[in-house]
Amino acid sequence: MDGSRPHGMEPLPQFQGQAPAPKMRATSYDCMKCGKSNEIKIREPIRCFDCGYRILVKQRTKRMVQFEAR
Repeated sequence: MDGSRPHGMEPLPQFQGQAPAPKMRATSYDCMKCGKSNEIKIREPIRCFDCGYRILVKQRTKRMVQFEAR
């Protein structure tokens, strides 16, 4: 052995400063009581911003979803 690293074992790159923070994505929900749309992020309470009701329904996606039936 010549003291070199095994194949595929390169050192990890060092970050200069801090790593970029992940984006906080919000998901849209509809309130079952008042019907208003709510944008709720991770770690936020599940509650309507307008009426305070706690039953929310996730909105449907805008993209096409296709399933193969047999």
